[in-house]
Amino acid sequence: MADQPLTARGAATYQRILEVATREFAEYGIAGARVERIVAAARTNKAQLYAYFGSKEGLFDAIFFGSLERIVNVVPIDAADLADWAVRLYDEYLRRPDLIRLATWARLERRPAGHLVDDPDRLEDRKLRAIAEAQAAGSVREGDPFDLMAVVIAMSMAWSPVSNVYAATAEEPPELHDRRRTLLRESVRRAMAPGPA
Repeated sequence: MADQPLTARGAATYQRILEVATREFAEYGIAGARVERIVAAARTNKAQLYAYFGSKEGLFDAIFFGSLERIVNVVPIDAADLADWAVRLYDEYLRRPDLIRLATWARLERRPAGHLVDDPDRLEDRKLRAIAEAQAAGSVREGDPFDLMAVVIAMSMAWSPVSNVYAATAEEPPELHDRRRTLLRESVRRAMAPGPA
């Protein structure tokens, strides 16, 4: 984005581009997204979009990294209660299915193996430290903190929009979500419980 601060009008345009592009990338992926559709729906033009983001890939990066930061901030880890963290992730996927779809497109189109981002420590360091501290306190099972984090996240995604089995939606009956939350909470609690030394 330009180094100069945005005017109120510029900030509104910038926000519209982000909102429209989030939907576009979530639905079509990086390769399938079309700048023409984005600028038309955002009521702007290509020159403005490129001035803010540099390229379609730059726009995806802004949205993708913003979505990762959002999940970290909206659903902060509580390593003393990884089961509750998993349930809060489940709820965030219901609220914002587009965010998990963006991560999936990044995995499919950019990084089919290894870490999802270039600098995983930036997003994962806090989580891994929290898990290691909970392990040291005896409240989380032994094992590589990264592997434990990956298992909890995978369990939280069991009914996510990118599930290979079943994608839940916020429109489903509340009692169905409550049943899944109970199962998820108990499953993570058991999986992460400290065992005999």
